[in-house]
Amino acid sequence: MKLVVQRVSHASVEVEGRITGEIEQGLMVLVGFGQNDTTREADYLARKLAKLRIFEDENGRMNKSTIDIGAKLLLVPQFTLYAHTKKNRPSFHKALAPDKAEELFGYFADKCREHVGVETGVFGAFMKVDLLNNGPVTILLEKEFES
Repeated sequence: MKLVVQRVSHASVEVEGRITGEIEQGLMVLVGFGQNDTTREADYLARKLAKLRIFEDENGRMNKSTIDIGAKLLLVPQFTLYAHTKKNRPSFHKALAPDKAEELFGYFADKCREHVGVETGVFGAFMKVDLLNNGPVTILLEKEFES
């Protein structure tokens, strides 16, 4: 499972001219699932994401989490995080099958909601993502448990 986490001043997702998710200060997160991902990876990364201390404290140090500052997450499903780029045309054979990935994305969003407020994009839709990266701060989180 891969997450591309961006600290934002604001972010939104639009599908067919309609805003489907929007946050102010918080984290915009691209979410990708690999073939072997399960709820175990989703549970781990939901906790990690909520507690990730990448917001500045009163001393200007990255020492506060979304929980600490009451920020929200904007989760955007992104199968292209599993692109295999050995050739010029990417292959996505390492990504989880769409039906399973959609189910796992919903599960992951629900697990994140146990910690913080969550908005989402629409699985499988063509989305326009608008954000103002604050920092910029962009972090890659990955977790793969061995079977």
